[in-house]
Amino acid sequence: MKSIVILISGRGSNMEAIVNARIAGARIATVISNRADAKGLEFAAAHGIPTAVVDHKAFPSREAFDSALAESIDAHGADLVVLAGFMRVLTDAFVRRYDGRLLNIHPSLLPSFPGLHTHQRAIEAGVRVHGATVHFVTPELDCGPVVIQAVVPVLPGDDEGSLSARVLRQEHRIYPQAVRWFVEDRLTITAQGQVLVRDEAVDEAGWTIPSLDRTPEAGACDSQQS
Repeated sequence: MKSIVILISGRGSNMEAIVNARIAGARIATVISNRADAKGLEFAAAHGIPTAVVDHKAFPSREAFDSALAESIDAHGADLVVLAGFMRVLTDAFVRRYDGRLLNIHPSLLPSFPGLHTHQRAIEAGVRVHGATVHFVTPELDCGPVVIQAVVPVLPGDDEGSLSARVLRQEHRIYPQAVRWFVEDRLTITAQGQVLVRDEAVDEAGWTIPSLDRTPEAGACDSQQS
C-alpha cells in the first residue's frame, strides 16, 4: 500500500478525480492546502480523508513555508506527493527532497505553453491541438519528465473557457492513470530524463485534426489537411 499526499489550493477537481478512481494499492493519507478556505478540503473530509492547512501567509519566507509543508507531508510517510491545483512555486530544495515522487499536471502539451494562461495562449497561437501533461516535477518550472499527455482539438469559436473545460475533462482521465502507474511501480525515469511505462499499450496510429477523411484532387491544395 503506497501512501499519497495531495496538495491543493482551491476546489481540487483533479484531487477529486484521483480519490474517485479508488486506485488499488493506494491510500490517500492526507490532503493539504495552503488556504484554509479551499473547497477541496470539504470534499476530502466528506470522504474520510484527513486534511491539514499550512498557510503560506504565516511564514516569513518561501523556504520557511516549504520546510513546514515538507514536515507535514513527511508525517504521513508519503510515497508520492501529488500537486492538484497547488498554486505555489516550490523551492528547489523542496523539489529535490521529493525527487522522483512528486507529480504535477499542467494544462498544455509540454513543452509548449509552460507557465500561466495556457488556453488563451494556445488560441492566440492558432494551434490546432492542445491538451494536458502529467509530469514529474523538477526545479525547472514545467520541464520535468513527461508521464502521460492527452490531446484535444482547438475548435473554431473556442474561447479560453470552452477550451479549458475540454482540457479539464482529459486531466481528470490522465491524472488518476499516472498515479495508478506509479502505485503499480510501472514508471521508470531514464538517465536521459524520459519516462518509460512498463507494459504500456502503444497504438502506432497517429491522428490529424481535422481528420483526413477525404483525398484531394490531383494538383489541388487542401488547406484542411495537416
